[in-house]
Amino acid sequence: QVQLVESGGGLVQAGGSLSLSCAASGSIFSIYDMAWHRQAPGKQRRLVATITSGGTTNYADSVKGRFTISRDNAKNTVYLQMNSLEPEDTAVYYCNANLVDLARGGVRAVYWGQGTQVTVSS
Repeated sequence: QVQLVESGGGLVQAGGSLSLSCAASGSIFSIYDMAWHRQAPGKQRRLVATITSGGTTNYADSVKGRFTISRDNAKNTVYLQMNSLEPEDTAVYYCNANLVDLARGGVRAVYWGQGTQVTVSS
């Protein structure tokens, strides 16, 4: 069974930095796009950044220039380096991936991690 596990969240002051990671494990045949989303209490989950298997990246306007998404395909891991953090960045951050799970007969599907809390104090 495929599992995505995030790590690296925590409490940081405004202007500080955090680095998140998300490792996928299980019967993975191939991983396509990977992404980070975030969700603040009482609000909708929103896209933060995406990265394709070839390394092409896209960012939400609110984080562009401050966050960097990257991946290590050999480790099935996606990262999110967050710099110049603002209180508005406070949210639970979730990683997800489009991948093919051999345990599901080669069906391409989206998998989500459990989330990691990022809190930015002013």
